[in-house]
Amino acid sequence: MSMKPISRRTLLKGTGAALALPWLESMVTSKALAASASVAPMRMGIYSTVGGTVIESWKPDKAGALGELPSILRPMQAHKDKLLVLSGLANHGRSKNVNAHEHCASMHLTAAAEVGKENGVPVTSISVDQMAARHLGSQTYLPSLEMTTTPDEWKYSYRDKGEPVPYEMNPRVVFDRMFRGREPMAPDWSARAKRRAENQAKQASVPTEKSIDRHILDMVMEDARRLQKKVGTFDKQKLQQYLASVESVERRIALVEAQAAEMMADGMGVPAEIPKGLPANAKEWDPIHQVSSQDPEVQSQVIDLMGDLFVLALQTDSTRVATMAVGSDGSMMPGVVTVGFERHFHTLEHQGGNPDPRRSDPIAREACRQVSHWFVQHFARVVDKMAAVDEGGTSLLDNTLLLFTSYMADGGHHREDYPVMLVGNAQGTLSTGRHIAYPQGTPMANLFVEMLDRVGVKVGEFGDSMTSPGAAFGGRLPDLV
Repeated sequence: MSMKPISRRTLLKGTGAALALPWLESMVTSKALAASASVAPMRMGIYSTVGGTVIESWKPDKAGALGELPSILRPMQAHKDKLLVLSGLANHGRSKNVNAHEHCASMHLTAAAEVGKENGVPVTSISVDQMAARHLGSQTYLPSLEMTTTPDEWKYSYRDKGEPVPYEMNPRVVFDRMFRGREPMAPDWSARAKRRAENQAKQASVPTEKSIDRHILDMVMEDARRLQKKVGTFDKQKLQQYLASVESVERRIALVEAQAAEMMADGMGVPAEIPKGLPANAKEWDPIHQVSSQDPEVQSQVIDLMGDLFVLALQTDSTRVATMAVGSDGSMMPGVVTVGFERHFHTLEHQGGNPDPRRSDPIAREACRQVSHWFVQHFARVVDKMAAVDEGGTSLLDNTLLLFTSYMADGGHHREDYPVMLVGNAQGTLSTGRHIAYPQGTPMANLFVEMLDRVGVKVGEFGDSMTSPGAAFGGRLPDLV
């Protein structure tokens, strides 16, 4: 489709402006371009729920090809051939000075050997999403995006040394972080592939002149470095932190400049759909969040809206690493739960969430099954949308390593046999349509090593992949391909 050219002034207006455009050829080498052909970039997406699962209604009866899916997974039946269900994975890490929920949450994406708190400060290791963001984040405006559907302060994502990454619960804030009022744009991969075929040996010419923003930052950096030579040790440290912040802004400006050059060279951007129900401003959302955890109908709308933003973030290449935390252990679930009299999810988790069905209240266990099924219904909607996004002959789902899991294995806070499902073939690096039953206790960390490997991040080990009491397979997971 043809588009009216966008001026450089418009594209570069404001150092904080985020223009979400396609993956940029000008940001990689010609060798990398030749190797990648017309393939879109690989993304990593994590969709995590609360409450674990009811394992006998989640896990297929046998390993091998998937047939009719168990009841909790039934909403994914249409995507059966794109699923890889993994069972037997566990976290073995110790905890100190935290409750059971905090233990599970801080170990969830880190698979750390030990988690806890010291003087109120979290003790854990880097999470898989942030390890991916460390390597992929320089290629997009947002290194990573973390979203939640409830006010619960779950801490799943951590940078180095246990620094928690905050999750944003307001969809307007999420949208503005990506676009800041600009029209969301998505790639036209077919047009881009055609241009590549016509210009194999050429790359988009990048304007050599600097934007006003870059000139200003250059002067700021020069003044700060000159001042750094004249101040004491403490002030030098403060200046170094300041310079690091300025360099981060400079990187973003460089990205916008590269995007401007790319846009002018090939004109490939098509409008992406703005999610329905997006509030006009952040304050409009406050009353909704106040009632969402008590009203499943409202919570359902919240989950779907945040799910749409999750898809939009990856579709527009605003980020290549997105994590979404769904649900609240403290929710009331009338309508979702249709058995018995109890509707408080946390109470139901404790009554029906034992890994051994014989030690669980059967009515509460059925209620937990209903809630888990409800979460998968919402996830299936996200998968439908990702599968429908064309990226030049492949789909967004094809080009995303998408993980569905929960921060607990079950409602009893256990950490063995987590619900784990990978969706899509991750650009041909997964053989789907199967259930792989690993030995019970195989470290979850091994999965994270495999996930990082498939997005181009090579690590010898991650978390407790090599030190866990259940260490297996040399810290890897066999049979994924």
